[in-house]
Amino acid sequence: MNDQKPLRLESIVFDFDGTLAELHLDFPAMKRQIRALAQQYFDHSLPELNLPALEWLGILVAALHESNASAAATLERRAAALIREIELDAAYRGSLFSFTRSILQSLQQQRIKIAIITRNCEEAVRIVFPDLDRYCAGFLARDHVLRVKPDPNHLFHALEKIAASPKTALMVGDHPLDIQTGQRAGTMTAGVWSGTATQEELVRSGADLTACNCKELLRALQERNLI
Repeated sequence: MNDQKPLRLESIVFDFDGTLAELHLDFPAMKRQIRALAQQYFDHSLPELNLPALEWLGILVAALHESNASAAATLERRAAALIREIELDAAYRGSLFSFTRSILQSLQQQRIKIAIITRNCEEAVRIVFPDLDRYCAGFLARDHVLRVKPDPNHLFHALEKIAASPKTALMVGDHPLDIQTGQRAGTMTAGVWSGTATQEELVRSGADLTACNCKELLRALQERNLI
């Protein structure tokens, strides 16, 4: 735990896929499909970059824009449609974790403000969680922001939406990117290894707390008298 932890949390911001819902998105496959699409616009072999799909696409589009702005715009549009198709397909095969609604309801009863931020598109999230608005006062998907997490503004905008301060907020996610987002925004951070990252990876990323899933995380927060 860092030395700046609040005595009590007033808000919790959750990631979605892998945190509140089963993760069905195959990100390596997404990058392969983006690579195959983008290769149509370049006359040289594209390098493999250790970056998430959205950031890698941004670099490709920017590089192409230098020589052909029209082609760059077309690539960006086609890739966005491809990513959305992949996300929707995963959503139709997805579901919330069995404990998601109950823990969110419990937090509401304790007057903890709740928000969800995700790099996924809104439509995909609402397929999996159609009654989201009953459990969450602030929801910001990729569609709602100029730059997605780990840009801290994604988190800042969510906190503004629920009138919450970073000083008494907790960012929860299943990936080191989520921990990085919280650190950049000045919130506490918690990692759950119910998605792709391991506990060791989340600890190395600097998470203040880790748990196997959000249900166990809620128990840990209660034991530490943080909620």
